[in-house]
Amino acid sequence: MKQKIVILTGAGISAESGISTFRDSGGLWENHRIEDVASPGGWKRDRNLVLNFYNQRRRQLLECKPNRAHFALAELESKYDVTVITQNIDNLHELGGSTNIIHLHGELLKARSTIDETLIYECKKDIELGDKCEKDSQLRPHIVWFGEAVPKMDEAIVATREADIFIVIGTSMVVYPAAGLINYCKYEVPKWLVNPNEIALPRIPNLKFINEKATTGVDYLVKRLLEEQ
Repeated sequence: MKQKIVILTGAGISAESGISTFRDSGGLWENHRIEDVASPGGWKRDRNLVLNFYNQRRRQLLECKPNRAHFALAELESKYDVTVITQNIDNLHELGGSTNIIHLHGELLKARSTIDETLIYECKKDIELGDKCEKDSQLRPHIVWFGEAVPKMDEAIVATREADIFIVIGTSMVVYPAAGLINYCKYEVPKWLVNPNEIALPRIPNLKFINEKATTGVDYLVKRLLEEQ
């Protein structure tokens, strides 16, 4: 039976593919307050602004490709049972070859109904005002906004509790509830954190740091884990 690896990824793994992050000074969120483009209140105030914001991000995503870190994580599936839990809304893990992915914060290439969150549609084009679901309600980005529940969180917690190895890549560990997942790991489980920046965390047992950018750090870690099997 294969050991189970659970991987939590954040914006840092996609940044090297050219996807801007919220905390980048030149990021796509610049000149937009979070509450204006990523909250239910913002959607209520100005749907056109919100749709245009995510339409721009979607167009950018369609021009991006997975990087070495995405491909390396997929290689782990040859010897491990791998679950990727991502805070990212892109599809780069899928394009990189990973097959078991939990999208905590939604997916940019999907749209959903504003009155029935179970009505979800594939979407690679702009969403415009007047685009409606089968229940005649405006479509919105399939994104978990600030202040909304995280539907996949329970699934992510279950996976984390079952992990034999837990890896965190490219996240500052300050966005909750995702940042709290590491606390659901068993005490004895080896835990790895790949990030080019030092992160101040409360004491976590069996945690090792790899202070490298995602492509470099993940490549090193994956090779090490594959050699151990």
